[in-house]
Amino acid sequence: MKKIWIQLLGLGLTTACIGFNSQAGEWSEAAMDVNDKVIAWRRDIHQHPELSNREFRTAKLVADHLKKLGLEVKTEVAHTGVVGILKGGKPGRTVALRADMDALPVTEQVDLPFASKIKTEYRGTEVGVMHACGHDAHTAILMGVAEVLASHRDQLAGTVKFIFQPAEEGAPKGEEGGAELMVKQGVISDGPKPEAIFGLHVSPFPTGYIGYRPKGTMAASDEFEIVVKGKQTHGSSPWAGVDPIVVAGQIVNAIQLIPARQLDITQAPAVISTGAINGGIRNNIIPDSVTMIGTIRTFDSAMQDDLHHRLKATASNIAEASGASAEVTVDRGYPVTYNDPSLTQFAVPSLQKVVGTKRLVEINPVMGAEDFSFFQKEIPGVFFMLGVNKAGVGPGEAAMNHSPYFYVNEDALKLGVEALTTLAVDYLNAENP
Repeated sequence: MKKIWIQLLGLGLTTACIGFNSQAGEWSEAAMDVNDKVIAWRRDIHQHPELSNREFRTAKLVADHLKKLGLEVKTEVAHTGVVGILKGGKPGRTVALRADMDALPVTEQVDLPFASKIKTEYRGTEVGVMHACGHDAHTAILMGVAEVLASHRDQLAGTVKFIFQPAEEGAPKGEEGGAELMVKQGVISDGPKPEAIFGLHVSPFPTGYIGYRPKGTMAASDEFEIVVKGKQTHGSSPWAGVDPIVVAGQIVNAIQLIPARQLDITQAPAVISTGAINGGIRNNIIPDSVTMIGTIRTFDSAMQDDLHHRLKATASNIAEASGASAEVTVDRGYPVTYNDPSLTQFAVPSLQKVVGTKRLVEINPVMGAEDFSFFQKEIPGVFFMLGVNKAGVGPGEAAMNHSPYFYVNEDALKLGVEALTTLAVDYLNAENP
């Protein structure tokens, strides 16, 4: 884990780096003024997590807050999303800021007074619900930004569109949701149309640091399913049938060679992983079929298409060589989270105001995926990482996102408010961002 985060940040951070002092940015005092509220909102949302497309309580909390600030508010966007419009006192362009609101089917193991005790049914199984990816922090931070900017609306030259998004973790089976559905419903195209969008994600590296990357930052994420069909027979007589389990094992190994030996990964990284193999019900019966599911991660659209083609050909040819067949289905998921290079270059000085030049670091590509990418397909966007490790915890020593032990250092929340506020104001005030 430590190695992963040192590589991600692109520098050898140590625990000695973790004690930090926030830069005295122009919005530092305003962020501190709302800090107690942001912490309280975050704890409340953390204690009452809600799964994707079911963020009813969280959405009401957000909408009520935005209405109190005097914003134009639209609710039930993409099921439970909330959009707030803040018009400044001066004419100008429009910028969007985004936070996601959903939690995960994870049973919390962090010892906190506001730890989640919520349980629900997920895919037929009772599970805990936890903000194991930090969306509670994202939502609270953006609520704080809305309050800061609303209190200075007379000074704003333009409009800020606040997007509180549901279902970033993926809509329930059979439902649409998330950023893709918000885009379909006109969140970007309907007026006022933003010209750029900014967002952040809390990550397990030292508090006080912000990580960013121009161009491809997080991977495109696709799902695959391979159904290997053989011929059922008794386990004592495998020659009397066709063993799909053996064929599936060959396919698992062979598809690893696609990124390892068939793709030019000096151009962009690529990963293919098999997450589950299911087939058979008894020790002495070779089954008729085996189903395999997995994920594909890429950073280049041409490589993505090529990998899909090679996956289908590899599985089909191996199955055919053994007298079996393989049906391969690939479902495209989130696109690459692509930070517009020009907008990223513009954002760097703004972020340096918040954490300083030494604590703003360019990171390596992240193989995780984010549906913020759907917004970036419509308008230029920048998505950056906010370090949230507790004091004394070095890079790679903290639990990763989606872990039941994932922890957010609340000292980082103020930096999140200050960073998004600074980006929004600087963008609106810039002559040519």
